[in-house]
Amino acid sequence: MSVRTQSSEDPAETVHRAGFACFVGRPNAGKSTLTNALVGQKVAITSNRPQTTRHTVRGIVHREDAQLILVDTPGLHKPRTLLGERLNDVVRTTWAEVDVIGFCLPANEKLGPGDRFIAKELAGIRKTPKVAIVTKTDLVDGKTLAEQLIAIDRLGEELGITWAEIVPVSATANQQVDLLADLIAPLLPEGPALYPEGDLTDEPEQVMVAELIREAALEGVRDELPHSIAVVVEEMLPREDRPADKPLLDIHANVFIERPSQKGIIIGPKGKRLKDVGIKSRKQIEALLGTPVFLDLHVKVAKDWQRDPKQLRRLGF
Repeated sequence: MSVRTQSSEDPAETVHRAGFACFVGRPNAGKSTLTNALVGQKVAITSNRPQTTRHTVRGIVHREDAQLILVDTPGLHKPRTLLGERLNDVVRTTWAEVDVIGFCLPANEKLGPGDRFIAKELAGIRKTPKVAIVTKTDLVDGKTLAEQLIAIDRLGEELGITWAEIVPVSATANQQVDLLADLIAPLLPEGPALYPEGDLTDEPEQVMVAELIREAALEGVRDELPHSIAVVVEEMLPREDRPADKPLLDIHANVFIERPSQKGIIIGPKGKRLKDVGIKSRKQIEALLGTPVFLDLHVKVAKDWQRDPKQLRRLGF
């Protein structure tokens, strides 16, 4: 078993490579946090609740020798709703189209049925190189980490998966994140950059804005709400009659929930929670777009939208 740590030096290659990699793993395995750490800017939404990523957010890592395009998929899980099934289809489609698959397994949780479920699916994808990434290493001691590395190596042997690499990382402590990029780069196909230098994501801005609002709305909400929130940005327009040096972007967005009883949870007493959501997401949106923003948020009920194909389509799934 070859486990990589920072000291291993690889000879420099002159060839340029470019391609797509995706991180897969159980919900909350640290995929979005890792994407953000690699890209160096916030592109995927991170939340300490499982199942918050719904869109294939691509983060783009520009290097001299390679361009790595990260596709961040929802966590694969045993589906209970139509939305769950659609999310799993998104994952499988993504796996079939990327050049490298990174399987994220948290260091602080023993391998469970969810990990095995994903590993079995991965075993069926023969050609794509697979890198086992042990995330959240800052949360465990050396002994626990060593046990997890051995367990992952054995899981590969048992299912017939040959790991291209097994890499322990901590995205929050920024340990071995650069090494991970160094190890993924040689697995990409040779070719010129696919995106212009400076691009960090190819997601439409409206989708990213909606995700930032959704992330802020999820924070501190009781456990019954994480899947019940969808955000749709209805319009983003520059305010007219503003001097060129003082632009203002008007953003109108709707936060959809499934039941009228959830409205009060999102809005909060005297509207305080919704106001906090607006303040927090506005700061993030302004940082993302580099312009002052006026954010107009409304909460609406879309009854049982997770189970209704028409509503799912309307909300972008």
